[in-house]
Amino acid sequence: MRKILVLCVAVLGVIGINAQTKVGDATLPNNITIKGSELKLNGAGVREKLWIDLYAGGLYLTGKSDNASQIIASEAAMCIKLHIVSGLVTQEKMIDAVTEGFENTTTGFASKNQIDKFISFFNEEIVKGNIFDIYARGGQVTAYKNGELLGTVEGQGFKEALFGIWLSEKPADKKLKKAMLN
Repeated sequence: MRKILVLCVAVLGVIGINAQTKVGDATLPNNITIKGSELKLNGAGVREKLWIDLYAGGLYLTGKSDNASQIIASEAAMCIKLHIVSGLVTQEKMIDAVTEGFENTTTGFASKNQIDKFISFFNEEIVKGNIFDIYARGGQVTAYKNGELLGTVEGQGFKEALFGIWLSEKPADKKLKKAMLN
């Protein structure tokens, strides 16, 4: 009986270990549930700038896909998780990066009001270890920081432009895009 118990604990330990994926200095869960949607890690990578890891990013979908265009256009539940791994990522730099991302994205349409509202979600200090979840479903984007609701922006065009920051033809980081679609 004792051997069976030890075996069960060992198996559960292995399952627990496999329930996460190490990405750079971050560990991302393989599965998440947001607003009742069960999502699986599609792929994950690290956003780098000048050889410095800034954040680990994971793309979560209901089913595996490597088609960026279909993901961007989809109204299905999905999430991009950003795990800040560098103290160089500040509130100001995040706002600048998001603004630049909207300028560069080749998909969707985001109005100035939508962009301003989304950027307002980064008005508080950002520190190493913060985790942002950008959840989208049915033309609605909801953002969370460390599990706390930041706000919601409506509009499928906005969602497409936002996800295009990472997945469009001109992404913020080509290696991260490839890793998210892996």
